[in-house]
Amino acid sequence: MSVSAPAYPFALDVDPPEKQSRLTVFFRLIMLIPHAIILEFLLAAAYVVMILAWFIILITGKLPGGLGNFVLGSLHWLTRYGGYAWLLTGKYPPFALGEDSNYPVRLSGEVQTEGRSRVTVFFRMLMIIPHVIVLYFLNIALSVVVLISWIVALFTGSVPAGLHGFIAGFLRWQTRLGAYAMLLTDQYPPFSMS
Repeated sequence: MSVSAPAYPFALDVDPPEKQSRLTVFFRLIMLIPHAIILEFLLAAAYVVMILAWFIILITGKLPGGLGNFVLGSLHWLTRYGGYAWLLTGKYPPFALGEDSNYPVRLSGEVQTEGRSRVTVFFRMLMIIPHVIVLYFLNIALSVVVLISWIVALFTGSVPAGLHGFIAGFLRWQTRLGAYAMLLTDQYPPFSMS
């Protein structure tokens, strides 16, 4: 009898590549400016909430649901923004904190409020260093893949499946690490793009 590792509590589902408007592909970065401005303030607030949550978890061993839900909402928004910016979808992301089951890039998961590990929370920033190192090098490859995808999508109106899969895998890994770093779960994320 074999015992398999439990599934990670946060998952990212990405729809297969579809046709995109070549005009919106060309102006993608400009179209993201409103989201980028809001995300600057939203992520600054989420950072403050995470610091507060860090102290609360260390003292009580619990994460208040409201704090966790705000940070999770920020991660939802950031994930949709990344999916649109990196050409995983041509559908403009909503200006919303919560889950959107109709959007082609969907984050799912629930905040772990009870039974928190004070030790892993205390050392969280040190524990993510191996992931940050690997993602740093993958990010270099991602930059090349997104550039190639952008050029191809300008001419064909879609991102090739292989490039789309690499971008989705990178975003999936980055999102799981984000959930862990943002104190939403104590389960260490896998080193995997799948």
